[in-house]
Amino acid sequence: MHFDQLLLQAARIGQLSPSEQIHATMQFPANWCQGRTAFGGLSASLLYQAMRQQIESSRRLLSISTNFVGPLLADTDFSLSVEILREGKSSTQVLAKALQNGQVSVVVQACFAKSRDSAIKVPVTKTMSLKPVNERYTLPFQSGAMPEFFQHVALCPQQGAMPFTAAQTSHLGGWMKFKQSPAELSEAHIIALTDAWPPTLLQMFNQPAPASSMSWYLEFVKTPTLAADEWLGFEAETHHCKDGYGLEDGCIWSQSGELLALTRQTVALFD
Repeated sequence: MHFDQLLLQAARIGQLSPSEQIHATMQFPANWCQGRTAFGGLSASLLYQAMRQQIESSRRLLSISTNFVGPLLADTDFSLSVEILREGKSSTQVLAKALQNGQVSVVVQACFAKSRDSAIKVPVTKTMSLKPVNERYTLPFQSGAMPEFFQHVALCPQQGAMPFTAAQTSHLGGWMKFKQSPAELSEAHIIALTDAWPPTLLQMFNQPAPASSMSWYLEFVKTPTLAADEWLGFEAETHHCKDGYGLEDGCIWSQSGELLALTRQTVALFD
């Protein structure tokens, strides 16, 4: 199933009233899984897409915070609930949940806002260090050796190493895109693609072991205007890791080197 088809289902649920959302459900196929649960970028983007239906178009996404509470299972009905927490003159705070089998699986809180006049301007100080994308180095999908959702996502690494190779660095970076281009490249697609990369610390493991994103925060610098088939750049590093938990953050770039978003997550390690 194409990613845009799943977004369309989420958008339809998001257009319903809260009382109607309770009775509306959707599913996703197992080839969008990471282990036994939905690929985290998928679940976060579905909740964002449902939220977006409740927000006027003049308000852009500023930030989105995701907590992965429990597994979201494939081929099983689940519902999406959207609640407007507060709507002011220029910003809106929204809460959304994915619920399955009577339990909360994923929680997302987001802030949307419209532009306001201000004399304060600080230019972007970060610069992308990635080299131009070379598609010859795109990772091929290997069934059984990679999460199933890799059937849909193309990653072209440039910085760091493959997971479980006892690397001496925790930095990670490269290029990413959907193998099947969407109709348009929106915030929902960027959310999903950003989470396609493994946690930066997995490359330091000397043997296969699980890691789990506990919380994830993504801030958008601007509303993206991108070609549907454009590669996006990703660069991340780990700031701290101790007692089984790591903190990493990174940048999302356009193919031309324009900063699109900042990402940060807390990862639990089970080595």
